[in-house]
Amino acid sequence: MKRLLILITAILISTSVSSQTKNEAVQIYNPEANAMADLKAATVKAAKAKKHVLVQVGGNWCSWCIAFHQLVEKTPALKQTIDDNYEYVLVNWDKEHHNDEAMRYLGFPNRFGYPVFVVLDGKGKVLHIENSAYLETDETGADGKKKVGHDVKKITSFLKGWTVAAVDPDTYQAKG
Repeated sequence: MKRLLILITAILISTSVSSQTKNEAVQIYNPEANAMADLKAATVKAAKAKKHVLVQVGGNWCSWCIAFHQLVEKTPALKQTIDDNYEYVLVNWDKEHHNDEAMRYLGFPNRFGYPVFVVLDGKGKVLHIENSAYLETDETGADGKKKVGHDVKKITSFLKGWTVAAVDPDTYQAKG
């Protein structure tokens, strides 16, 4: 009985430490950030650089948000596409920090779940809200089950479809 009690105690302690480490280890969103100030600053920078703003709304509690961010970080082509064409802003949403003013400004994108992406032009106008579910992979693994995660090709297509050049009508004018 004593061994069983020691074993259960050890499991509980290990689980508690493990879950605390997981939550503390990944902090890509800043819950204390002033989301509206960050959006306005990014818009100013985007206008000067002739870029758009890519807003990722989510939170440190969201495994899909963390996975997307890590995919971008480890995929040079995605990171380069974002860096070349967007000012990238992470807007936190969690139980304590709803960022209501920012959500209203962005057109309540959180209605689609998390992460959700919003593209703003250099004047701060919302051009597009992208439900991240549309960016998930359709691939199946060797076991025949659907793989979990986002698809680099779908993300790239989304990002390229909302660049300054992509939405500029002059891009499509016949050269004479």
